[in-house]
Amino acid sequence: MLIPIIASALTLTAAPVSGCTVTDGDTIRCGDERIRITGIDAPETRACRAGRRCVEGDGHASTRTMEAIVEGADLTIIRLGEDRYGRTLGVVYASGTNVACAQLAAGQAWYVERWDDDGLVAADCPALAASRSV
Repeated sequence: MLIPIIASALTLTAAPVSGCTVTDGDTIRCGDERIRITGIDAPETRACRAGRRCVEGDGHASTRTMEAIVEGADLTIIRLGEDRYGRTLGVVYASGTNVACAQLAAGQAWYVERWDDDGLVAADCPALAASRSV
């Protein structure tokens, strides 16, 4: 069942997903599909690659928090495209809660405006986006 979502002047389609596991604090995998949560950057679980700017924090704690958010939840995703690594870019909801907003609220991710396609994360949690912005 597809769920229509109205955001700004756009009508987007959200689809339920299942069989998902957490890859890290800003990525999940649902079957063969890797989904990069749009609008946030979570700390790395491994060392930051040379030439890349990574946010500070405990990547393992961020991953554990993401697991607690999505485990046993009904997940819905709004697919927004793909990134350069072939991952789906999307806004994910866990039992109706925006996962990016939940990670921001837990202090386990940072808001990145240029990664917030269509401003959907900022629309769902504007105060968190403003206070946890990099």
